[in-house]
Amino acid sequence: MKLPKDKKVFFASDQHFGAPTAEESKIREAWFINWLASIENEASALFLLGDLFDFWFEYKKAVPKGFIRVLGKLAQLADQGIGVYFFVGNHDFWMEDYFEKELGITVYKQPQDITIEGVHFYMGHGDGLGPDDKGFKRLKKVFTHPVAKRLFHAIHPDIGLRLGQYLSLRNKKLSGAQTPPYRGAEQEWLVHYARQKLQKQHRDFFLFGHRHLPLEIELTAQSKYINLGDWVHHFSYAVFDGKQIELKKWNTKDD
Repeated sequence: MKLPKDKKVFFASDQHFGAPTAEESKIREAWFINWLASIENEASALFLLGDLFDFWFEYKKAVPKGFIRVLGKLAQLADQGIGVYFFVGNHDFWMEDYFEKELGITVYKQPQDITIEGVHFYMGHGDGLGPDDKGFKRLKKVFTHPVAKRLFHAIHPDIGLRLGQYLSLRNKKLSGAQTPPYRGAEQEWLVHYARQKLQKQHRDFFLFGHRHLPLEIELTAQSKYINLGDWVHHFSYAVFDGKQIELKKWNTKDD
């Protein structure tokens, strides 16, 4: 990927729109839309690293109600020629082709190696990676099994979407409402995962979400792990200008 002159690449994750209530979510949605509007003149690409919604499931003819302003803004950015890329997270891994067909957004279901201006990024949501997160790994195998998806498809959307939203809110571990505190790099399983990947191939930056904490950790003198944080508590994002990447926070008090 090449960057046009004076353009940048932006990264964000874990907005969890829809939680904890529709009313509270709309406030955060407005802040996120204002942020999107603030970057559109200088953005060449936008990478969303998962959990845009607290729950998402696509039926053949139905998707969750709401979020129209967020989806409309993302579609507008894509229509303007800004590359919008979405990595499914553990709250929206039942995403199919709605984003691609309706919004013009590229969807990835696995972490990807992406080179921007010669700088090598490895990025994904971060769920189920590394030596830990074993409980979620087992849960994800069940949820992504074709039989489980067919059974859920058989439920009427009014019931299925309500049930999914309820279960997503109840599971605090999945939603990030009880994010474990930072206890040092050696306790971060995504750091361990990044170091394992480095043994096989160099990457300049490892970018993930899922952890809900803005983090920058040096892996080697030439490689860094970055967690994007979230738009639930931190309202954080990263920006890459072709040479340097920087973690920033959106000042919601200005909205």
